[in-house]
Amino acid sequence: MFRKFRIFLLLLVLATVALGAWRASSRLTAWEHTVHVALYPIAADDSPATARYIAQLDADSFAEIGQWLEGEIRGYGKTVLQPLVIRVAPPLAATPPLPPPRPSALDAILWSLKLRWWASSHDDITGPKPQVRLFVLYHDPERLAALPHSTGLSKGQLGLIHAFASRPQHRQNAVVITHELLHVFGASDKYDLASGQPIHPQGYAEPERSPLLPQKLAEIMGGRIPLAVDRSDIPPGLAATVIGPQTAREIGLADR
Repeated sequence: MFRKFRIFLLLLVLATVALGAWRASSRLTAWEHTVHVALYPIAADDSPATARYIAQLDADSFAEIGQWLEGEIRGYGKTVLQPLVIRVAPPLAATPPLPPPRPSALDAILWSLKLRWWASSHDDITGPKPQVRLFVLYHDPERLAALPHSTGLSKGQLGLIHAFASRPQHRQNAVVITHELLHVFGASDKYDLASGQPIHPQGYAEPERSPLLPQKLAEIMGGRIPLAVDRSDIPPGLAATVIGPQTAREIGLADR
């Protein structure tokens, strides 16, 4: 009897959490009010260059993300004034739990819960309570050639993002941050996980273009600009990306 009661309580808690996540996601993608995003810079290494870079970050450093998103949603007929505001917290000294390599489904769930618990204890920031929290780990490019995989979680409305602590990489960082932010809003990846190549048609900015290749822009969730069947480039900045129709439907900008 007691075991059945425990199971009932667990199901009740899970249902409550699921309902809360659904309501939060619905508010994010209604596109009726400003979405407040908090960004927490974190030094992923002990490089002095990384420390100097994150110390100078402020809201203006990420203004182009909000401007880009405003332009994209207006293209889908939404007219909300200032759809996105990003505030930057002081650099965090603590490091979030990282996902395990090659996780099983259970490992992924447990890591997600750990990350959400950790985030709830490290989310101090002045101003309105944020609806989305982005924890950005910055790496010195002199020490790391390729970044680990970033993650955006729609359940929990948070992101764990890896970026380079480098001014020349700033605009490409904005692409990565925006990609993960749209995951939080409910967008799915539109590239082949094995090859990294955008999937046609949903991962192409201009899927009806003739000739199809090379493309000139990247679909933001496709991640790259397709140049040939087996070759694509990372976009140099958000100006070279768009929100495609399937992504627009996933995040509430267009009818499903």
